[in-house]
Amino acid sequence: MSCSIARSLEVIGEWWTLLILRDAFFGVTRFEELQERLGIARNILAKRLDTLVDHGVLERRCYDEARGRHDYVLTEKGKALWPVLVTLRQWGDEWVVGEGNQPVAMVHTSCGEQTTAVLTCDHCGEELQRREVRVVAGPGLDDPAMLPAVSRR
Repeated sequence: MSCSIARSLEVIGEWWTLLILRDAFFGVTRFEELQERLGIARNILAKRLDTLVDHGVLERRCYDEARGRHDYVLTEKGKALWPVLVTLRQWGDEWVVGEGNQPVAMVHTSCGEQTTAVLTCDHCGEELQRREVRVVAGPGLDDPAMLPAVSRR
């Protein structure tokens, strides 16, 4: 499918996968720690970790060769998922757990204040609002019918 969202979901779309990535951003790198924290079946965790390693999101680094133990460390490709997880957490805080029930908050270390992420235009710096953005055909679009009719104008 010629859709970046659909193709990305093939890599990170499994429910456990996003939780594994969340913990990787928290600094959890070992299979046993992930399994204990998440309560995930070992075979499912192994499969999800293999997928993330195969797609270059995590890197497997041996720390105990004799026992075949590895750390699973975010690659640059994996670290690029940071804004995805932050905005997904913010959506969950607002629409799922509700105001005043947020399990974690982000504090900006430079100023010491709690913060939220905001999408901005990389050219002018303005906040991106849904109604002020339109999609247009990109170089990889192979089926113009994939674009919504309003975007084809």
